[in-house]
Amino acid sequence: MISHGPWKIKHSNDVYEDPFINVRLDAVVRPDGKDGQHVVVEMKPGVCVLPIDEDENVYLTREFHYGVGRYSIEAVSGGIEPGEDPDLTAKRELQEEIGLAAAHWEHVGTVDPFTTIVVSPTRLYIVRGLTETPKNPEGTEIIETVKMPLAQAIEMIERGEITHAPTCVVLLQAARRSHTKTK
Repeated sequence: MISHGPWKIKHSNDVYEDPFINVRLDAVVRPDGKDGQHVVVEMKPGVCVLPIDEDENVYLTREFHYGVGRYSIEAVSGGIEPGEDPDLTAKRELQEEIGLAAAHWEHVGTVDPFTTIVVSPTRLYIVRGLTETPKNPEGTEIIETVKMPLAQAIEMIERGEITHAPTCVVLLQAARRSHTKTK
């Protein structure tokens, strides 16, 4: 048995795998001592990039996301390919999705959007010094660029109109940094 915090893992079986996720079923001894099972979904780690221009406008994406079945407004996001440097992933996604390059990159941490069953660490970036480049979206991506003041994006979080967790965190970090500069 392998200790996993207060849990004990008796054995694990991969039950599904594709290029994006791996689903593992663990036979466990629960913290209360009873036998049980726990599923873990491992997703590619990702990046979430928030471009901000000199006027404090943010550039977000609006795209239909199959999993939630609706359009979502988010910062530029994407999965890190195996062996790819996360910083290069972030630069690639920024160019592909909304056609921007940035001169100044700030890595502002990593979030775990899901912590109970899904493992999907996402690195957050705030970027400035923007220049336009050609877009190059993947075949599954029909992405609209949405430009708005940072303050408006924060209000959209408050109204529940922006719900993508990494986007909410990076927007709030940007607002805090912006607020700090004005004091």
